[in-house]
Amino acid sequence: METGYVLAVLAAMAIVTFALRAIPFLTAQWLRHNPLVRHLERFLPLAIMTLLTAHSLVGLSGQHDAPPWPELLAVALTILAQWRTKNPLLSIAIGSIVYVAIRNYVLI
Repeated sequence: METGYVLAVLAAMAIVTFALRAIPFLTAQWLRHNPLVRHLERFLPLAIMTLLTAHSLVGLSGQHDAPPWPELLAVALTILAQWRTKNPLLSIAIGSIVYVAIRNYVLI
């Protein structure tokens, strides 16, 4: 390939990457006061977590022949841990550890 072409492609990629990184900072003032963004800020995290949980439950329970009780137990313990501790990292760790333990040591 021609060196000039490769350099031009690299420069274009660098400009696009920099622009994509800079857009949130350049539009921050407008985004802070936009009603749509404020609405999404309140409801989107819960919606994303709900979709990820549902997708994980359906996907994981389809990988083995056993009933989906390991997934349901892990999710229930994660919800309980989050409710009691209000610590997302701890809650996710508890649910993950319980699920892995059940799948590796109970359902052999």
